[in-house]
Amino acid sequence: MQNHFLRRATNHDRADVERLVFTALAEHGLKPDPSATDSDLHDIEKSYFARGGTFELLVNESGHIVGSVGLCPTTDSICELRKMYLAAEVRGQGWGRRLLEHALARAAELEFRRVILETASVLRAAIALYERYGFQRYSPEHLAARADAAYYLDLKPTKTVEQ
Repeated sequence: MQNHFLRRATNHDRADVERLVFTALAEHGLKPDPSATDSDLHDIEKSYFARGGTFELLVNESGHIVGSVGLCPTTDSICELRKMYLAAEVRGQGWGRRLLEHALARAAELEFRRVILETASVLRAAIALYERYGFQRYSPEHLAARADAAYYLDLKPTKTVEQ
């Protein structure tokens, strides 16, 4: 297995991130939606970092982006797990689990109490991963056009209050 590392995304990564996300979607018969669901990729820094979230990339030894994961705040205590995708060549190697564990740890560090996500049922491996980590299905008021399922996970508080 090659050495891979995580790094913070910037707006300079936009084209490569779109290529990764849109290719992964197409491989599963899903359509990109650059004017709505995927519009957060137009300005990663504004969509994620400026709002108190994060967006990170899994990069291989050659510097190519092979994975992504973002946390986008929806309220002060809730963030949405977004754009967690892997390139085909690294799927099935445990990177999805590592990305999810990293995202959940970052959500706790950023003091979010709940992580939500929307997904499509054709992404069976991702759904199985989310469910293994305790995500529960729920019915939100609205789903993105390509999503047909939503999940949430309540995080344990990382700080204890001394009395």
